[in-house]
Amino acid sequence: MNILSLVIQREYVTRVRKKSFIILTLLMPLLMVALSVIPFWLSTLNEGGVKHIAVIDNTGIYAQLLESTDNYNFQIVGTSEQQDQESRLGKELFAILQISGDLNKNPQAVTLTSEKQAPQDLQSLIKRTLNEKVTQQKLDELSAAGNVDAVAITRVRSIIEDGSAISLKTLRLSEDGSVSESSTELATIIGMIFTILIYMFILLYGNMVMQAVLEEKKSRIVEVMVSSVKPVNLLIGKIVGIGLVGITQLVIWGVLLGVLFSGLSLFISSPEQAAAMSTDMGDFDMEGLVASIMGINWFEMALYFLIFFVGGYVLYASIFAMFASAVDSEEDTSQFMTPVTLLIMFAFFAGFYSVSNPDGPLAFWTSLIPFTSPIVMMVRIPFGIPLWEKLLSVALLYGTFILISILAAKIYRVGILMYGKKPNLKEMMKWITYK
Repeated sequence: MNILSLVIQREYVTRVRKKSFIILTLLMPLLMVALSVIPFWLSTLNEGGVKHIAVIDNTGIYAQLLESTDNYNFQIVGTSEQQDQESRLGKELFAILQISGDLNKNPQAVTLTSEKQAPQDLQSLIKRTLNEKVTQQKLDELSAAGNVDAVAITRVRSIIEDGSAISLKTLRLSEDGSVSESSTELATIIGMIFTILIYMFILLYGNMVMQAVLEEKKSRIVEVMVSSVKPVNLLIGKIVGIGLVGITQLVIWGVLLGVLFSGLSLFISSPEQAAAMSTDMGDFDMEGLVASIMGINWFEMALYFLIFFVGGYVLYASIFAMFASAVDSEEDTSQFMTPVTLLIMFAFFAGFYSVSNPDGPLAFWTSLIPFTSPIVMMVRIPFGIPLWEKLLSVALLYGTFILISILAAKIYRVGILMYGKKPNLKEMMKWITYK
């Protein structure tokens, strides 16, 4: 046991002390935020100033309703100038909007011609403006029919213009009978964050185990190490040591996130700041959001995240180490690792599509299958699922990873000392029976 602890300590300390680990641990949260925010910010930038759109309205009804914005400038031109505008298309003119008939009678009588594909926001702006006008035309026709009260038409107009201001508050009934405010959007975000973290860490640290095994085998260091350390203990120490590196990184991120959230909650709890944020955000319910965040059982989330992270990591790290021990180079691992990587990717996509239906067949079965449950189950837990499903998923996962770890250890002890041969799966299965 003392030798095993030394192996674990070596694998853990050599990686935690690296400058790359310290820098990535501290900067990774900022990097992830930047990777999320910067593309969105860049997408809002105008690529080349204001785009000019010529509007040719044969009816004279709709053109004046199209108001210019910071990104689009609508210019009304006559039908006789159509050919001149077409010659400008793609140069100083971005697009030509032509309305050839009454849209109330023929909704298809409108075209938008451009040299490049018209942006979605431009199409949405035009459709929204024209649809509002067509709605008014239909109401005018109804009013002119004479069989409807003018007061009723006025009320209908005001209803359409005002729209609906319904705000649905969702509550969750806990097992102890208490009721707390919840948010489907927040549960979705939290589930996806935890899912992405597990997916990323399984791939990252699983590959780290594989690289460590390959490095020791290629340098022949392992031949010296197995003279004083059993191959099984070497494998366990490597998996546990590198796994502790991942847990250390997660704990640091959790502490940083907790400090950030505590500061944010204190900032929001200030009456002056709450009033200022309410003014800036309009109808956005900041207090409801904070109540929803506080209503989440963060201890349960952290506990299950740790359980499924450990189970998923040990399961896949054992597979990665098993295959790495059987080959001599990284190039030779592709025949074994490609199916494993595809399986992990399938689990990620299954979790992604389970967000919209966390109780559906896909979500249910993939959260029980050990090879996909670490990733998919973290999507379902924020939505609230029965305890028996969680316990069954954990039991199946840990039972499977114990079985896989035993098989991996048997293959590892033989493969780590074999060179110059590319074994197939059939031959690797024979290694399990070696004494």
